[in-house]
Amino acid sequence: MPVRRRRSTALAAAVATAAALGATALATLGGASSASAAEAPLADYELTWGIKQSYRTYVGMFGSFTASEGASQAAGNGAFTFTDGTGTYDTTAHTVDLAFQGKLVSASAAHQFEVTLTDVRFDSGAGEITADVTTVDTSGATPAKKGDDVPLAKVAVTRTMTDMATTLTAEAGEYLGSAGYAGAAGDPLTVVKKTPPTTEPSTGPTTEPSGQPTTPEPSKEPTGGPTDPEPTDPQTTPATQGPSPTASTSASPSAPATAAPAKGAVADGTLGWGVKESFRAYVVGPVAKGKVTVSGGAVQAAGNGAFTFKDATGTYDTDAGKLTAAFKGAVNFKGHQSGATYGLDLTLSNLKATLDGGTGTLSADVDSLGTQTKGVVLADLKAKSGDLTAAKDVITVDDVAATLTAAGAKAFGDFYQAGTALDSVDLSVALSDDARLPGGDGSGTSGGTGGGSGTAGGSTGGGTGTAGGTGSTVGGTGTTTGGSIGGGSLASTGSDIPGPALGAAAGVAVVVGAGAVYATRRRRTQAGSAE
Repeated sequence: MPVRRRRSTALAAAVATAAALGATALATLGGASSASAAEAPLADYELTWGIKQSYRTYVGMFGSFTASEGASQAAGNGAFTFTDGTGTYDTTAHTVDLAFQGKLVSASAAHQFEVTLTDVRFDSGAGEITADVTTVDTSGATPAKKGDDVPLAKVAVTRTMTDMATTLTAEAGEYLGSAGYAGAAGDPLTVVKKTPPTTEPSTGPTTEPSGQPTTPEPSKEPTGGPTDPEPTDPQTTPATQGPSPTASTSASPSAPATAAPAKGAVADGTLGWGVKESFRAYVVGPVAKGKVTVSGGAVQAAGNGAFTFKDATGTYDTDAGKLTAAFKGAVNFKGHQSGATYGLDLTLSNLKATLDGGTGTLSADVDSLGTQTKGVVLADLKAKSGDLTAAKDVITVDDVAATLTAAGAKAFGDFYQAGTALDSVDLSVALSDDARLPGGDGSGTSGGTGGGSGTAGGSTGGGTGTAGGTGSTVGGTGTTTGGSIGGGSLASTGSDIPGPALGAAAGVAVVVGAGAVYATRRRRTQAGSAE
């Protein structure tokens, strides 16, 4: 790794101040003036970056973040903001180099680690974000590790410097405890001026576009180097718009003359739901070492995929936009086996979905460690539209957002916090006996066991998709459960769980029970460690 020139935040501020005070004097020094005039001081900038959503979820699940000394964290375990950014703007190369105040500590007593970030810096010329990083194994098994100006992510710099795409580095994986982070997409990065400029040095504002007071990047000339090819507009915008022809189901010109009435009883139906992909991976992974079993007519897709529950009964009212449907089938999660008993033994059955104007709930009977609670509202539902339109006597509502409720969090033993996004829900109900439901029931079989594919339940220490270099991947990539942590779409993976923490951190066994959490510690071996 190339040696970086170290400049502390205080030094950067001093340089900026000296440049401002000496601008007039330097202008009289002939040839020396050209070099000094190329850099203009900058101040009052803020940097907002969440590192990676799955990392925040992991830390929040087993520990906490503490932001201080100018740093803060957004509500809901959100992104971090570092303040008082000072540095310089190169008016020739049109690049910025900024250093920010703030200290961020992520820690977990259960996993015995503490990671501290300070002196966060953004260099648009190099296209990277760096920080001083200190990691501590609080068990004392390994010495603390400190790195200065550690490159955490490459940045696809844009002129506006907002929502810039980031790619985590190998060093980020080394210090954050998951080798799988290397090359993975990080959270977007935004660098903005906190307040509108009041007095700018004479060398600066003439090159800045008047419509962009918060960014030193001019519209004339993009930053050189590898940041050039990246588009300014967020790439996720067109993707999230996706196939929007929801009106295609409203026409149904081929509906028979005997089409079902606008209100009545549901004849049949299916519900597709994966609960949460990272939870499925956790159950069959190297920590819980468990299994997933479906029964009662439910099926599971191959590769430890999502579940389909069948034989719906209920009522509908397309004019009012109301639907109530209950489904047969059950899914059981077992893990943390000790002899003939399991620390985790959770069964969800008799799932019921309701929608009224596009919002509703998903409930189930919950049996945890032998204690059953009926009709637990696990999730709040939010459909893309409040309309219920039947096409050929079938109502289909796909990609319904599901958010964990407080009751659901308790049913999961507080393994996840209320408000956590769960896997989306797909609903299809038939309004008549001869209506044909869409396919895609999954390739699993009733009573089958989902053990995952690839390295989802692989042996510790093996494979290339390891987390932290010593264990199999837990969390998946959004396509297969066994992929490397941090890869793929965050929207599809939910929260990835980096199995190991740092150094000799211990694994934690989180037991899903009705409000009870059972934890055990298992010393992680040092084989394959990134140390």
